[in-house]
Amino acid sequence: MADLVRVSFTIDAELYRKMERLLERTPHANRSEFIRDLVRARLVEEDWKADEEAVGTITMVYNHETRRLTDKLTSLQHEHHHAIMATTHVHLDHHLCAEMIMVRGRPRIIEELADQLGQQKGVLHASLSMGSTGKKLA
Repeated sequence: MADLVRVSFTIDAELYRKMERLLERTPHANRSEFIRDLVRARLVEEDWKADEEAVGTITMVYNHETRRLTDKLTSLQHEHHHAIMATTHVHLDHHLCAEMIMVRGRPRIIEELADQLGQQKGVLHASLSMGSTGKKLA
């Protein structure tokens, strides 16, 4: 880890108690780890807002028997081939499939793809997990 800096800050007593209760429900070993993760998460959000290069994962659950759905999903992915790094497809049962698509590029393009995939008839759930290339977090 880089040079460490000790900081102190002032916080309202009630907000402090809420932070401590929240910390108890996390796997963080201490407040410093907890706060570092909060700051990193905010930096990732800022990168997404600034449309900086990012990575993410689109997770979908869908009924593969929905008419022409697999063709539409494949077509959308081909239209965005430049942003797709990898796809994993698993069969959940006889009718349902889950697909995880790892993406990299401008957040607006990634969000557009996630929205288009999620809007298809037969897609039961689609979510986007935002990530960072890590360049600004190191």
